[in-house]
Amino acid sequence: MMNTLSKAVHTSKTFVLTQHTNDVYVLLLSLWLSYAGISLERRSTIGKSLSAPIITMFFSLVLSNVFVLPFESRVYSNVVNGVLVPLAIPLLLFDGDLRKIARDAGPMLQAFFVGAVSTVVATVLSFKFIPMTELGQDGWRVAAALASRHIGGAVNFVAVANTLGVKASTVSSAIAADNVVVALYFVFLFYTSKGRGFEGGGGAGVLEKMGLSSKGDGLLSSEKKLDLESISLALSVAAGFIWVGQCLTRLLLPAGTSSLPMLSLCTVVCSTMFPKFFGSLRSVGSCLGVFFIQMFFAASGAAGNLVEVLKNAPTLFLFSFAQIALHWVFLVIGGRVMRLGGREVYVASNANVGGPTTAAAMAKGKGWNDLVLPGLLVGILGYASGTVIGLGVGLSILKGMAR
Repeated sequence: MMNTLSKAVHTSKTFVLTQHTNDVYVLLLSLWLSYAGISLERRSTIGKSLSAPIITMFFSLVLSNVFVLPFESRVYSNVVNGVLVPLAIPLLLFDGDLRKIARDAGPMLQAFFVGAVSTVVATVLSFKFIPMTELGQDGWRVAAALASRHIGGAVNFVAVANTLGVKASTVSSAIAADNVVVALYFVFLFYTSKGRGFEGGGGAGVLEKMGLSSKGDGLLSSEKKLDLESISLALSVAAGFIWVGQCLTRLLLPAGTSSLPMLSLCTVVCSTMFPKFFGSLRSVGSCLGVFFIQMFFAASGAAGNLVEVLKNAPTLFLFSFAQIALHWVFLVIGGRVMRLGGREVYVASNANVGGPTTAAAMAKGKGWNDLVLPGLLVGILGYASGTVIGLGVGLSILKGMAR
């Protein structure tokens, strides 16, 4: 009996290992893991607490370390990082109209800028005292990528990490550690903002002008519905931006430079110049972009050797914790100096660290309905600016500090 069971286990293991080179098999599991994270986040209490990216990364990390998924695959490098991530960047920036953000974000815009500057200062100070020497030259690169994430979001982390050439195993460790810190920080924000909630007045007019309901829970008919036509149009436009970004990068920048920063710049410029067209695609762009980033989390988790992750995680966790803690301290000080409202400071910090969706969700959850749209707008501004700021800080300051 035991002999038969042992043979069955050996046969199953051999079969699974042979599938590691099967791109369809790897893609299938990556898609299912992405779906599982999204589904559990929406349907379970623990899923809502952890978030879809953390769930997907955890499962993919476990599956790769029990050899169900490979650590390396053409699906991760060619499909996810090579196609889906570049597509996600313009898709998430279709609503990046800088004029609209400047016009309608109000005092939140000031709070967001203070938060972004706070993140930059926090990154430099944290790197001075926690240089992450164990990571070698990846240390300053990860610090720059985390700075971009804590100004914009995961899409900026991906762009900076890819541009600077951070190793896949280091990316997995950094994301795993940072996700834990970010989750704890969101709990801190919600807990310490108790008693500050009140219904905002006068926000409905602005929200309706931007195509959102006054409660931040719907889109008006001016926006394209999620159908075959809008999906194909959004993907076609996003692919066009990728091609233009690659061409301009080859023409204007040194050989070997990543095209992702140029891709981001082109999308923001066009979204600002043609707001009506790109604004109509924001819903489908956001839906597709978020799912493609979810695929990135699946690939990043699978690429993480658990031994390497556990070895690097403590230092990365400590750095991320110090970075976000100092961000909050400097933001609060700056907010008081500039006499910013407490609600704006909380939502702006959420937009810096988490992105537009978490900022809008916090504003809505706290009953600050007049801050739903401004939180969403400054979060989008973070997407538009985080990559450039992260690269600038990394190349001009952190790289020199690492020598």
